[in-house]
Amino acid sequence: MGTFTTGLTSWADEARIALDTLTERTTSLASPSVRIGVTGLSRAGKTVFITALVHNLIHGGRLPLFEAQKSGRIAKAYLEQQPDDAVPRFQYEDHLKALIEDRIWPDSTRAISELRLTIEYESASAWGRMFSGGKLSVDIVDYPGEWLLDLPLLGKNYNEFSQDSFELAQLESRRDLAEDWLKSAASANASADADEMTAQRLAKSFTAYLKAGKADERALSTLPPGRFLMPGDLEGSPALTFAPLPGLGQEKHKSGSLGAMMERRYEAYKTHVVKPFFREHIARLDRQIVLVDAMQAMNAGPSAVADLERALTEILSCFRPGSTNFLTGLVQRRISRILVAATKADHLHHESHDRLQAIVRRLVDRAISRADFTSASVEVLAMAAVRTTREATVTQGKDILPVIVGTPLKGETIDGEEFDGKTETAIFPGDLPEKPDSIFEGPESVSEDPSIRFVRFRPPKLEKTAEGFTLSLPHIRLDRAIQFLIGDRLA
Repeated sequence: MGTFTTGLTSWADEARIALDTLTERTTSLASPSVRIGVTGLSRAGKTVFITALVHNLIHGGRLPLFEAQKSGRIAKAYLEQQPDDAVPRFQYEDHLKALIEDRIWPDSTRAISELRLTIEYESASAWGRMFSGGKLSVDIVDYPGEWLLDLPLLGKNYNEFSQDSFELAQLESRRDLAEDWLKSAASANASADADEMTAQRLAKSFTAYLKAGKADERALSTLPPGRFLMPGDLEGSPALTFAPLPGLGQEKHKSGSLGAMMERRYEAYKTHVVKPFFREHIARLDRQIVLVDAMQAMNAGPSAVADLERALTEILSCFRPGSTNFLTGLVQRRISRILVAATKADHLHHESHDRLQAIVRRLVDRAISRADFTSASVEVLAMAAVRTTREATVTQGKDILPVIVGTPLKGETIDGEEFDGKTETAIFPGDLPEKPDSIFEGPESVSEDPSIRFVRFRPPKLEKTAEGFTLSLPHIRLDRAIQFLIGDRLA
């Protein structure tokens, strides 16, 4: 079979995906399952979201907007062995211990992992109770959003990748970060003989530039190739030892040249890293949640916000939205529901939650208009998988101010005051702008605007009932997220 490229994949890739889907569907006919992808760029809260979701479902947490639980139709939820033996297990127990016992945030997602949660339930209809086994397995796939940003590379050759990389590096928000790499690249000659030391020097300089863009004060999002930031077991391999070269047109690179070496390694990266990731994981998803830390971008200023919009547009364009019927579903999977969730809503008073939601809606509007989501359901939500604060009011002169109360992380500062990580503090976070477009304008950082203050908080102490029972992890709108992602499958 030929390998004529259609979008991100070739015909050969599509045939393999169809065969994998048919095999998986056939084996799961007697045991219904839904596969949910959880992604987001670093520090968006993927690990915390999965841990809180599983904890609240297993322990019967407070989920009033999750209809199946509200109506008492959930018999029990429990963890089972995951179906993919070659994928690392999501370490739920370790992450839960970090949140509840140690009150520290668990390590962030560095690689792909998976967890199977099985829910036993009673159907809401007599027809459903007659024909359904009342059991649904939810396979949760956790993967870094940085890896997802590699998928557009499948549609670009090496020269196009190089050109795009240099254009991004010239943006005002990146130029100083890229200065050392640009100097190194300017001294390289694509026509010169291939040289391993030159390739390593350029790759190291390019990687340093990408990593500098991840720092809090920049909070850049569009930084492919993603494995340069999270190499895993590929660190030091030739597939990760390449970099863009300047001044390339559409000409072919001479055999044995530096340009030919870089091109070959770039293509190897696509073949051995990006394509398997798409085929084995992204192409198998039924539902998807994309977590967005919009407040970190707003802290860094309009340039970071614009870059987050660019990243979200590229991420959403890589999914396969749509719906399938029984027959087409046997050989193809489509993502029928996509939830874009603004995390850390607990860092704001509830009066600003709708504004946070509107800001994220503005960030994804371009992506939604560009991609064909007509046959898929797309929702935007402001939430906190783990609520770290509570709301209160303080009197300041004649004014009564709404505040949030929590324990800021050690080292966080406001107005020069540094927190010790132990003291509970009342903070007036300020109000988000009424007009979402304004986050692309104004001061380069909200830290220059004293009316808006974002700090990070420690996980909360769990509350106890009057009878001494420890409650599950508190949240904001986690139940709405669960309802959107799996509520229809439990009807």
